[in-house]
Amino acid sequence: MADFIQVAKERRSASNFLPDHPITKEELNEIFEVVKLGPSAFNLQHTHYITITDPAYKERLKKAAYGQYKVESSSAVIVVLGDKKAYLQASEIYEGLKHLGVVNKQEYDQMVNDTVSTYESRGEEFQRDEAIRNASLSAMLFMMAAKDKGWDTCPMIGFDPKAVKEILNIGDQQEIVLMITIGKEKVESRRPRGYRKPVNEFVTHM
Repeated sequence: MADFIQVAKERRSASNFLPDHPITKEELNEIFEVVKLGPSAFNLQHTHYITITDPAYKERLKKAAYGQYKVESSSAVIVVLGDKKAYLQASEIYEGLKHLGVVNKQEYDQMVNDTVSTYESRGEEFQRDEAIRNASLSAMLFMMAAKDKGWDTCPMIGFDPKAVKEILNIGDQQEIVLMITIGKEKVESRRPRGYRKPVNEFVTHM
């Protein structure tokens, strides 16, 4: 396993990928085995991923992404979704804790009630924000795990979300948070890393 600091330094947003470097379902699942360990509010695991390797779908997604070539040249396109109604799965997710004896029936019922009431009382805007927050956390872990496995990525927001929803038949319950292209970077086309603020410009110590 690579050193974390090394992975963090080497991870770059790849603007172009080498063609003919397929990624298998098994290789993607190795990344997702790491991703599933990431944090989420109330352990609701709001994030869902759609992986696209089919050239026909990638071509349609390229059009929805305003013709960006990296969608075509990537090994796969990853669409990151956040479930706005993830809290409705609280009873299923917490069931394991009850079966293991970590919590008793009363504690289990209280956990489910607290989670559901929190999301329902705070309304649809909060539910959407939570979907985005938690899926964003997961997506960052995906990119780090991919780099650790030798793959390069690029997070993308330059696409028409309505078109992507139509192409992939995504329902209204799911919020499209971002797309990630993954592949082997064409290093010779890489630009120098952009300016990074010094720590004292983005950190306030109280």
